[in-house]
This record gives sequence, structure tokens and C-alpha cells, in this order.
Amino acid sequence: MSELRFVRLGFGDEAVEYQEAWQKQREVHAARFEDLVPDTCLLLEHPPVYTAGRRTADSERPLDGTPVIDVDRGGKITWHGPGQLVGYPIQKLPRPVDVVAHVRRLEDALIRTAADFGVETSRVEGRSGVWVLGDPVEQRQALGGLSLDFDPRLQDEEFDPRLNGPEYAPSNAGQRREDRKLAAIGIRVAKGVTMHGFALNVNPDNTWFDRIVPCGIRDAGVTSLSNELGRDITIEEVLPVAEKHLRDILENAELAPRVIERPAGQSAERATEEPVEQPAGQPVGQPKAAAPA
Repeated sequence: MSELRFVRLGFGDEAVEYQEAWQKQREVHAARFEDLVPDTCLLLEHPPVYTAGRRTADSERPLDGTPVIDVDRGGKITWHGPGQLVGYPIQKLPRPVDVVAHVRRLEDALIRTAADFGVETSRVEGRSGVWVLGDPVEQRQALGGLSLDFDPRLQDEEFDPRLNGPEYAPSNAGQRREDRKLAAIGIRVAKGVTMHGFALNVNPDNTWFDRIVPCGIRDAGVTSLSNELGRDITIEEVLPVAEKHLRDILENAELAPRVIERPAGQSAERATEEPVEQPAGQPVGQPKAAAPA
């Protein structure tokens, strides 16, 4: 069992600017690597800001030139802002780091948090984060009077939902009864210590997501606890619940290094050399140490 401390950096009128929080992460990361502090989860709100992970395409950024901060986590572009609980777990893990297992633990904690408020969530294969699943395709309302068999988002690689009206907006995915993301996850691992983390939509203005292609996903949308419940939920209500489940899962996890399969004929000594740490869903051998948002 490893101790996990929580540091509440600022919420509401004391929301923390992204660059300031990023620097705080670096400081805690360095201290954790040197074993000067225990595993630490920073919790906060940000003022409105777009951040882009390493895999963000130019076509996914705001069309109006709104500034975007490029960061060193994995994944693509997302938004942070008021009404969103952001958590940065800075945790030392056994090396070689099992990044996928770390992402799954964060997902589990957020799935349990949502369940405590009566919102059923799940994972979506190939897409990290926590999702509210939509209706089966055949039961969804047609868009623009067209059958979903002809949904341009699925058929046209150049289709841009930002230019085609509110019926395609990510913030309206709940009205369309589509899959919609409740919490995004994007991490980085350096020297065996994690950075960045999760963003749980509690009661934000989700139309901020309509200016971008959130996480690079064009055929799904975003939601919040308040949207799903039809009533206002506050960060203050969610904080102790999220802390409880993060503590339960991250403190009690049986941490283990990632298993490396040794190619036939390779010596055991060479097989124990630490490889580049991999993101969730990233094939072994790709030189990135971050998980998708």
C-alpha cells in the first residue's frame, strides 16, 4: 500500500492558470522522483483553456484562431475550464511502467465516482476515458432527415462538424443519444513517475468543446454529470467522492512492472533492459510515453 496525498490547488474564483499548474506538476514530479514527497494528486479547476497533446492535428484546433497550449502529454486536443474537475496524479510506478494499467485505474476511479451520483458509465474499446454509452445506432434519431447510414461524419473524411450546425456539435451528443465522453484522460510518464491525468466534466459549459474536435473524435461527443442527471451538480459535491475512489484504487493497487515478452533467441539479460514506456493502445516499439486523451 502506498500513501496518496491530495492537494487542492484552487477552484472557482481561485482557479489555477494552466501554465502555473503545469509548473507545479513539474516541481512535485521532481520531488516524487527523489522520494521527497509521497504519491500526490493535485486537484483543481482551470480558467478556460485549450490544450493539445502530441498527436493533435492542425485540423482539430479552433477554426477562429483561439490560442492553444501545446503540452507534453499524449492524446489530442481538449478543453479545460470552470465546472470541470481536473486531477493530476503524480505517482511513482514500477519500471518498466505499465501505462495502460495506470490509465485503467484512473478510469475505474472515475466510473465509480459517476456511479455514486447515479450516472452509469463505461469504457469504449480503443478510446480512453469514461463514457456514457448512447443508444444502438438503429434507435437513434436521424440527423437532418437523413438515415444514419449516410451520416457524413462516418463517410466523409473531410467532414467538419464545426461547420455544419448544432445538430453535429459535440455538446449535443446527448440529444442525439450518441456515445459521449464524461471524463478525458491524458498522461505522461517520465523517470517512472506519472504526470497530467484526468478531466471530469461536472457542470461546465460544454459548448466550449464545439470549437474543436475533442480528442480528435468526430463521431461522438461530450457530456457532464449535470447534463446526464438533469440537475446542477457542483465541484464541491464531487471532490470528496472523487478523492475517496482515487484513494481506494491508487493506494491499494498491486503495482507491477509491465511484462515484456522476449523474442525467441534474445538473452534474458537483454530482455530486462527497460524499454521506452508506451501509451495506452500504442504498439510496442513506438517512441512515446503518454496515453491518449
